[in-house]
Amino acid sequence: MRPMLATKGTSVPPGEEWAHEVKWDGVRVLADVTREGRTRFTSRNDNDVTPAWPDLTEPPLGGRDLLVDGEVIALNEQGLPDFRVLQDRMHVRKATTAARLADRVPATFMVFDLLRLDGDDLTDRPLVERRARLTDLGLTGWQVPASYDDGPMLLDATHQQGLEGIVSKRLSSRYTPGLRTPHWLKFAHRHRLSYVVGGWRPTEGTDRLGALLVGEPTADGLLYRGRVGSGIGGRASAALAEALGPYARGASPFADEVPRVDARGTHWVEPVLVVDVDTHHTSRAQRLRQPSYQGLRTDLSVADLLVDPQGEGH
Repeated sequence: MRPMLATKGTSVPPGEEWAHEVKWDGVRVLADVTREGRTRFTSRNDNDVTPAWPDLTEPPLGGRDLLVDGEVIALNEQGLPDFRVLQDRMHVRKATTAARLADRVPATFMVFDLLRLDGDDLTDRPLVERRARLTDLGLTGWQVPASYDDGPMLLDATHQQGLEGIVSKRLSSRYTPGLRTPHWLKFAHRHRLSYVVGGWRPTEGTDRLGALLVGEPTADGLLYRGRVGSGIGGRASAALAEALGPYARGASPFADEVPRVDARGTHWVEPVLVVDVDTHHTSRAQRLRQPSYQGLRTDLSVADLLVDPQGEGH
């Protein structure tokens, strides 16, 4: 079975017929637990990913069988769910490696839907009933996150807390496996933040500037935060190349190590120019996810970013 998927929403729906949940920045999985106590995790593409999560396979209801939908998450250094933290774990299939990573990167299974219980298929029951039965189960080892009736409040709260966003679900909705439905609506936060350019990479096979390597200025130096290629069209590429030209240098300006895949072919520059980047995250201390270049900030300096940690213009 493949999980039910949400449609991208434009505005949070009001009214009592909707419930709202935190959108977790993790790995979507279905967990199937048999009466014999075996737990099997499957991915969005119906692949068996059980070996990756040995710390989550203990049956949460003893000998009762159930099928649930949820998300595996792990916390970053800021205490926020972060997909990138899970990347070392999600593709592991060797038991010894999975166990070692589980000790180093503990995971949590956030369960938000109940699809089968004691042999009864619940997918045709309304969400309000499925959620009520899930909440009453008292799962051991897995967590059932709260559901809220005030969507705009939750959207604002998740924005302030640096979470990924929210999902709004129609309480009367049935569970339709593998389908993207308008009865579930997702709202992901994006934020415009400022970063310092430390290098650039050409588009493959050309000498045209195709991506920037950016970082966060700190008391410990410029810390690498990621590579930004989206949003750099022809005009932006030419303007950036001209602006960065006078600042070429022979070595990386970043105080920490740049991943080899990003450093390969990079032209390093003095860290003096500031750019705006649109990203899913609210803190520059996090590695960029799905970043998009928004423009060169000639009104901001590196010193400005040290004074204003968010680096947000008005």
